[in-house]
Amino acid sequence: MSFAVIRVSQKHIIEENMENENMKLTPELLRELQLKQLDMLRFFKDFCEKNGITFFLFGGGLIGALRHGGFIPWDDDIDLLLPRPDYEMLCKLWKEQYPDGRFRLLKTDDEMFTGNIFATVTDTSCTMVKANQTDVDIPHGLVLDVFPLDVAPNGRFARKMQYFHAIMYSLFLAQVVPENHGGIIALGSKILLGIFRSQKLRRKLWRTAEKQMTKYRIEENDDLTELCAGPHWMKIRFPKHIYEGVDHVTFEGIELPVAKGYREYLETVFGDYMTPPPESEQKPHHDIAYLDLNTPCKVYDDAHKAEYKKAIR
Repeated sequence: MSFAVIRVSQKHIIEENMENENMKLTPELLRELQLKQLDMLRFFKDFCEKNGITFFLFGGGLIGALRHGGFIPWDDDIDLLLPRPDYEMLCKLWKEQYPDGRFRLLKTDDEMFTGNIFATVTDTSCTMVKANQTDVDIPHGLVLDVFPLDVAPNGRFARKMQYFHAIMYSLFLAQVVPENHGGIIALGSKILLGIFRSQKLRRKLWRTAEKQMTKYRIEENDDLTELCAGPHWMKIRFPKHIYEGVDHVTFEGIELPVAKGYREYLETVFGDYMTPPPESEQKPHHDIAYLDLNTPCKVYDDAHKAEYKKAIR
């Protein structure tokens, strides 16, 4: 990044980390960012309850609720998980009921390219540009990450094919080589993106892969999986009884639904989740290129239109 400092509010500054070119959040600014996300979380919760949509708090947000009563002090986002039918319904109804308001739901389709393989809800009243989206033509607001929960087939071969289709879906939807995954995945991704350059063909490929990886029925299989959270998470299976029923936890004073078997889920993924990691690992895990919590993202986006690339044509 070329920024030495960037304006984020009247009293906070993000300074550039010269070693890795990422912006460093001060503890005060990080807390300000966390509290700002609660506006989106409340709206999301109300929207889902109004429309009968099931969702779960999971991941770091769930650990934070149990261990800290809210955000993990160094965490910078909230992750929400929806069964695939509810996820698809959310995307459809949000577009119908709330297409242009303060909180917008973004998902790559024929009209928009986001660079993500999952949906996000964006607060357009502020500005946050992630390092991997500096040249993507989207509203760059503060985000909630929204993931689908899919059925994992019982058969070993079927499961391998699902993993293959999930990789193809991720590759041709995001159109980048997966980070931190060297070897065969990285090499194969580079080759395939080099061969299939047409946006029309890439769109056809990811839609076909999506159809294949999500075709399994919960009634006929025993496990669930997270296909849109990256190659590592695609490999993990969860017994479906974990998600048979809903419990609740309190997150920053907000009562949120969690899977009935949330403790089994957390132990499967994180092990001893109630013990904090070493201090060296207690830091935000998203790379932020620009942040201004007091200015609508339209101001930033209008000023940078010429720099954006529109991958979906």
